[in-house]
Amino acid sequence: MHGFDGLTYDFYVRQLWDGKGSFSVETMAPDAWRDYAGLCAWTLARAHARTGDRVAIAAYMGTGDFFYRAIADFAEAYAEQSRRDYEALREAVDDGRVEARFGV
Repeated sequence: MHGFDGLTYDFYVRQLWDGKGSFSVETMAPDAWRDYAGLCAWTLARAHARTGDRVAIAAYMGTGDFFYRAIADFAEAYAEQSRRDYEALREAVDDGRVEARFGV
């Protein structure tokens, strides 16, 4: 795109609301989840990689496996917290403290 100053600029635009459609994850076949998750991860990683200097980010990450272990640890902790949150919500629904509608 050409700016007001006559120079050419590149932009990466992200939408706040998805206007193009989405996948119905509720009806997705189990073997399609890996591809779906990979596509989501690739898209998110690409969007984030374009927000900074990729050389500086790579240098910051280093050559060891520290970053990968940290991401794996975070993912496990996040999954465990999600499980606890779901259990707490389920208990609240079962006890009548929270009203839930299923199949909406």
